[in-house]
Amino acid sequence: MATPNYSYEKRQKELAKKRKKEEKLKRKAEGKPDDASDDGADAPPADGDSPAGVPPTDPAP
Repeated sequence: MATPNYSYEKRQKELAKKRKKEEKLKRKAEGKPDDASDDGADAPPADGDSPAGVPPTDPAP
């Protein structure tokens, strides 16, 4: 049976880490948020907008 090539595995991990770091720097340079999975669901609604499924309330007279 062949022995595992640990140096190859280590090099692949290093390359993946380097690629991820470069992508992050590129996104940062473009002005995009760091976390690509953030879809803004936790962000407050913009002026005049109400959250989805909630009707706007009328101000008290």
